[in-house]
Amino acid sequence: MKPLLNELRLGVNIDHVATIRNARGGIHPDPVRAALMAADAGADGITAHLREDRRHISDDDIARLRSNVALPLNLEMAATEEMLAIALRHIPNAVCLVPEKRQELTTEGGLNIYRNKKYLHDFIQALKAAGTRVSLFIDPSGKQIEAAAEIGADIVELHTGRYCEVVLGADRKEEARELKRLVEGATFAAGFGLEVHAGHGLDFETVKPVAAIPELVELNIGHFLIGEAIFIGMEAVVTDMRKIMHEVRLGVNAEPTP
Repeated sequence: MKPLLNELRLGVNIDHVATIRNARGGIHPDPVRAALMAADAGADGITAHLREDRRHISDDDIARLRSNVALPLNLEMAATEEMLAIALRHIPNAVCLVPEKRQELTTEGGLNIYRNKKYLHDFIQALKAAGTRVSLFIDPSGKQIEAAAEIGADIVELHTGRYCEVVLGADRKEEARELKRLVEGATFAAGFGLEVHAGHGLDFETVKPVAAIPELVELNIGHFLIGEAIFIGMEAVVTDMRKIMHEVRLGVNAEPTP
């Protein structure tokens, strides 16, 4: 019998609950309430991106998430001194360092570790000394993965955005190439002893081939889940995503028919 793959964790990103709240101001809808509902529905962790411009998640949201939600908190942030001070104040379970540009609608690509190795090394060590695990959000590039291992990251999160874009474009050859990049990147990263996560743009369909990558330990999904929750509810969408991920892993583990 083939060895069973580890259960694949689901981290639910609640940023865009805050986006809706901030469109009008006030306190509704509350991202902390969404996080609690996701936890009740079986999420394994909560992700929140505290951006420099505070366009969605606020400093108060981070404080309340840390105080009121029992699940591990994965704080996405840019590698700035302001964000380091905030992370060291709250000590989230994990920090995921991401690139950030004011004009972008969403994170457009992976962090360029190779060009910033010394700065990122020192940044990572400060977080790790405080007891926080550190993840780097990167494209599935061997050069970036190797650099992540060299500077002491615990985790790499592979950017699945390009793969999801080509799936939407229905270019099957390009889809296969992008999926291959993710598979090879995950294998390469695991070879360095890095824990491997993935995320960005995943939905009920695009998650299936990604969830089948055996080295992956966690998927972080936000925009699709929050959007779909408008129609079917937070509990249903988290339950459905967990079910799909679990069934994919069961299928990968299944014995071939004689």
